[in-house]
Amino acid sequence: MTEVTMYSTQICPFCRRAEQLLKSKGIDDLKKIRVDLEPDQMDIMIARTGRRSVPQIFIGDMHVGGYDDLAALDRAGRLDALLQPPPGADRP
Repeated sequence: MTEVTMYSTQICPFCRRAEQLLKSKGIDDLKKIRVDLEPDQMDIMIARTGRRSVPQIFIGDMHVGGYDDLAALDRAGRLDALLQPPPGADRP
């Protein structure tokens, strides 16, 4: 699977929903960046996304947005393909 990174906070219900959806898709090694524990990461998140709200989710280097965006990709049947590694990624 492709690496998935999520900027989040502990109390964010949409962060928990996004994590649950990703787990249901087989993402067990979600890289969580807690902006409530690491305030400098908030500035990095804003610079990368232009957004101030969490979650902000990246699949590989692609910014997919927040939970609503992630769920919309899933409903459209496009999330599974994004989570797959690119062809040849597992070869040396």
